[in-house]
Amino acid sequence: MNIDDLVAIDFHTHAEEPCCGPRDDGYGDFQAAMAKYFRNPAGADGMLPSVQQTADYFRERKIGAVIFPVDAERETGFRRYSNEEVAQIAAENDDILIPFASIDPHKGKAGAREARRLVREFGVKGFKFHPTMQGFFPNDREAAYAIYEAIAEEGAIMLFHTGQTGVGSGMRGGMGMRLKYSNPMYIDDVAVDFPDTPIVMAHPSFPWTEEGLAVAQHKPNVYHDMSGWSPKYFPPLFVKYANSILKHKMLFGSDWPAITPDRWLKDFEEIGIKDEVKPLILKENARRILKM
Repeated sequence: MNIDDLVAIDFHTHAEEPCCGPRDDGYGDFQAAMAKYFRNPAGADGMLPSVQQTADYFRERKIGAVIFPVDAERETGFRRYSNEEVAQIAAENDDILIPFASIDPHKGKAGAREARRLVREFGVKGFKFHPTMQGFFPNDREAAYAIYEAIAEEGAIMLFHTGQTGVGSGMRGGMGMRLKYSNPMYIDDVAVDFPDTPIVMAHPSFPWTEEGLAVAQHKPNVYHDMSGWSPKYFPPLFVKYANSILKHKMLFGSDWPAITPDRWLKDFEEIGIKDEVKPLILKENARRILKM
């Protein structure tokens, strides 16, 4: 990957389609609800973009993309997209894709072994956690710390969903998703216990935006990606911090395919980010945390 040739690095893109055959029962309804929430036709009818189609889309725009599946099999019953398959396709498109993986932390020592193998044998750079979808508090030592320790020892990155999620929004019982797990303050404990591991909090953390900003400001190893929302909806305080004391810690992220980078970047130009800060958010901060 030639970083200098890229206009940006999107730190938050999804490999959504399940492996091993057709969609599981209920998966189509889940994606249709997501499409309605984000006002995005993707997922409402037919299949979502494949990893290869994602690579093609981002290559056309000269945008690098951190890509990952989400392992929430235990909570949702949906088969996860194979971490190995995502990593292999990313390797075939390594001019544009940066592979992350996802392992339900409840898999314990087996999950820790998988994490080590994915880093060593498949070049995975980080791991995505979704506390709401995976049903755990990030600071739960018994549930999560075995896999965190493996990630830390392998020198990889931890990426945590924070705040309200579009997953299950409007569905009966919210599809069983409990928002409480994604309060960013729980990540403060993880940052204390793993001070040398880069930790990225995804999204503006609504309704706990101030808590998220506080953790990112206080802990040197914590960053914030700006995905999951069109920038025109960002809380004013979030924009203010991105423009000032957190300008070296904010990362461009779209949440593809729910939000396209085209839409995100267009709205980003209209929220008053300083000219000298834009390159940091769009590429340079990601280059630093990825050590590229």
